[in-house]
Amino acid sequence: MAVVAVWKCDRDGAMFDNKKDAEEHDKMLELAANITALIERNVEGVSEEASEEIGLMLAKRREVLAKACKGKPEELLATEEQDEQSSDENVTPLAANQ
Repeated sequence: MAVVAVWKCDRDGAMFDNKKDAEEHDKMLELAANITALIERNVEGVSEEASEEIGLMLAKRREVLAKACKGKPEELLATEEQDEQSSDENVTPLAANQ
């Protein structure tokens, strides 16, 4: 029997094959939590669920958001279009067991 090392993220229970990916995911979740807190403190009328979704979305797209803040706002929409196209291409149909 083989032993496989995995890293588990405490925040959401996600499992990773290597420490680098686990730490990157943890940093992304920490950023999302901080963005969520910022939204909740500064925007009235936004539900907790909505602010969490916004925080997570911005944290996942932090590199593109940074480019947009540095003078390339078109990057935000270009990435969104690419995500929509790639999500359709990355779907793998699963066959039911017979």
